[in-house]
Amino acid sequence: MQTSYASATINADRGQRSFGLSLDQFLAKRGASTIVARGRSLKQSQAALFASIQARYGVPPGPLIAIWGMESGFGSQRGNQNMLSSIATLAYDCRRPEFFTEQLYAALKLIDRGTLSGATRGSMHGEVGQTQFMPKNILAYGTGNLDVAANALNSTANFLRAHGWRAGAGYQPGEPNFAAIEAWNAAGVYQKAIALMGRQIDGGQ
Repeated sequence: MQTSYASATINADRGQRSFGLSLDQFLAKRGASTIVARGRSLKQSQAALFASIQARYGVPPGPLIAIWGMESGFGSQRGNQNMLSSIATLAYDCRRPEFFTEQLYAALKLIDRGTLSGATRGSMHGEVGQTQFMPKNILAYGTGNLDVAANALNSTANFLRAHGWRAGAGYQPGEPNFAAIEAWNAAGVYQKAIALMGRQIDGGQ
């Protein structure tokens, strides 16, 4: 099992700018209207899946679908970087070495268990699967192969519930379940985008 210095990962890490945009700019850049339109269609076509997830975890379809669309374009953009090389590079040469060192240890555990392999492909920061899980979160909340949409969505709902999601409570800024969205991603503009798109997918404005 070999790793190599991932220059593209470092360039991506140091060049992140979209999280500094306004909410409207961020929504436009990330194709929010397309995510919402596709998300509404998926909510109908996969109603049984989302009903089972909501019954088990208390999380409605909207925010899950918004995360799915935002993270990977509903599975179409899962990344083509070597996961292990990306994380090892970030543990060695990045703004957050402690965070990525923990992710590296988690990735090695997952490889040892056979959940991932040294050849697993992911995004620039080592995220894998349909909703882009980091290795440490796979260990804690993952259920099955996260390249399979149903598994990834169940795992995402599991993460949200573990971070305080309460069935039936609101998830807009200032409402109880927004804190679980904050736990999913630290960027404020991302959090607000997920809440807004989720509400629109779930039938609100």
